[in-house]
Amino acid sequence: MKYVSTRGNAPVLSFDDVLLAGLARDGGLYVPQSWPQFSASQIRAMRGLSYHEIAIEVMAPFVEGCLSRAELTELVVDTYAGFTHPAVAPLKQLGRNQWVLELFHGPTIAFKDYALQLVGRLFDHVLKKRGQHVTIVGATSGDTGSAAIEACRDRDSIDIVILHPHGRTSDVQRRQMTSVLSDNVRNLAVNGTFDDCQDMVKALFNDHGFRDTYNLSAVNSINWARVMAQIVYYFASAVALGSPDVPMTFSVPTGNFGNVFAGFCARQMGLPVEKFIVGSNSNDILTRFFETGVMNADGVVPTLSPSMDIQVSSNFERLVFHYLGNDGVAVGKLMDEFRATGRMDMPQGAYGAMRELFEGYRYNDDETLAVMKVMRAQTGEMLDPHSAIGVAAGIRGHSYKRSTLIALATAHPAKFPDAVEKATGIRPPLPDHMADLFERPERFDVIANDLAAVRDYVATFAGRVRT
Repeated sequence: MKYVSTRGNAPVLSFDDVLLAGLARDGGLYVPQSWPQFSASQIRAMRGLSYHEIAIEVMAPFVEGCLSRAELTELVVDTYAGFTHPAVAPLKQLGRNQWVLELFHGPTIAFKDYALQLVGRLFDHVLKKRGQHVTIVGATSGDTGSAAIEACRDRDSIDIVILHPHGRTSDVQRRQMTSVLSDNVRNLAVNGTFDDCQDMVKALFNDHGFRDTYNLSAVNSINWARVMAQIVYYFASAVALGSPDVPMTFSVPTGNFGNVFAGFCARQMGLPVEKFIVGSNSNDILTRFFETGVMNADGVVPTLSPSMDIQVSSNFERLVFHYLGNDGVAVGKLMDEFRATGRMDMPQGAYGAMRELFEGYRYNDDETLAVMKVMRAQTGEMLDPHSAIGVAAGIRGHSYKRSTLIALATAHPAKFPDAVEKATGIRPPLPDHMADLFERPERFDVIANDLAAVRDYVATFAGRVRT
């Protein structure tokens, strides 16, 4: 399997090189040169398999030529052995043909664990084979950072620096990152938004001299390996509910578009999906795009669902690449236009094709709280604010006679206890393995929203003498 950049002007790479590269050198994102195909009979054959068995089947084509099946199996089994539910990603029924997929049974109780716990092991495996060391630099709106740190902590081949927007994550999200005191981990609280953090990370990667000097790599969803691992739970949940003989509708709360794009990848591979529903909060750039065909960046406002407080959705570029016929030059022109003006007008043919598969809905904080209260009263399900938006959007856009709805619950309610308590009157407790989180010491550095300051910080940390 080979991978190409969405901008069309970077080397074609194998999986292990894409894993370590993260962002392509032309500023684009890597995608597979072609999609592995699963027939209806092959998808039916997944029925009754465990989560890790499905993961091996789905991911094996993407790592072909870089990892043997035995190596992949060992990494996958080790990854999901530590998850707290025997099904790994269990389904719960909400209503007629309507289900919620719980993606919060990993070590940091958010959906990012399902990919990042594997990605950390993939990094370690490949780097040890090569005798190399990398410095991972990432940006997080809340959940990616803790999952990445948990996956990379105490690994000899990796240093990791995570940027998060200062004061714009929940206390639980922040402490999950900042209470990890491992020597190879650093946290930067940036006086800005998540988009500011993400822009600075991309700038560091686009500075090729700096990138090469410190051997930078990425674990956020610009890294193809993240998306690859997320494809698995689309297959696993759909198969459990009758796929390929029953079409599915997936509803996903999203800001950076990586999670829902993984579902699109599953569809490209043969999984029958009728529709993808995108749930947004007041930072509704994706919903507005699917309504109008125009991506228009506005200012970011803080909400009860901070992981979605995003205006520049990095993974959307991968979708644009597909709908522009894999034309890297056209993609580059559109993305440059968006970067320069804050506006991107999708060609009408491409937009029309997107609208046949995608639709979006927005929910402000008051509406989100109301959904959380109603879902608790009617179904007994306690939802965090992000998951509530996904469920509400899904129910709103679902035609139960045509397909089965699977709404993705992306975080444990205890990640956002203040919002859950405000909505339901119940303060959800942290799981046992995190019960002492607020007693653990923290370590993080507050830094200006300034690229030079961040560059100097990363250089100092990456260039230190390791003991």
